Amino acid sequence: MDTTSLRDAYRTLLDAATTVADAADPPPIPPAGEWNAAQILAHVSLVTATTIAAAARIASGANTTYDNRIALDIWTIDRVIALAGGEARLRERIRTQGEALCGLGGPVLSDAELDTPVPTLLLSNGAVLVDQPLPLRDILAGLAKVELPGHATQLLALLGRR
Repeated sequence: MDTTSLRDAYRTLLDAATTVADAADPPPIPPAGEWNAAQILAHVSLVTATTIAAAARIASGANTTYDNRIALDIWTIDRVIALAGGEARLRERIRTQGEALCGLGGPVLSDAELDTPVPTLLLSNGAVLVDQPLPLRDILAGLAKVELPGHATQLLALLGRR
């Protein structure tokens, strides 16, 4: 599987996060119910870790599922921020996780493994987006085309709230 678009999506997200971190004036506190930059990054780190775990389970011949609910839990998000040591460390974590995921999705997994149907539950803002099996390759493509670009945009939008 060609992971160029996934690598590019991680790079774009990290560039957006760096832009926000390097801004002369820190972004204001987002409105209630929206995330700040660190929370967005922790969410992405959790989503990436979940994806790595699913890919690794498939590579090991085990059954797996894909469920993003833990990556939406604010207590878990805030705990990841604390454990990682802040935004700069989260950016480095995401960079490294992205490399690992692209390494798994590219040369390691066979087409048969990438086509493995994974029972998937994806939620966003309390709404179910997906509740059906998806091939692992579609989960990876969704990260590249929707999830990561959406969070890059969300990060940059923090700057526009001044």
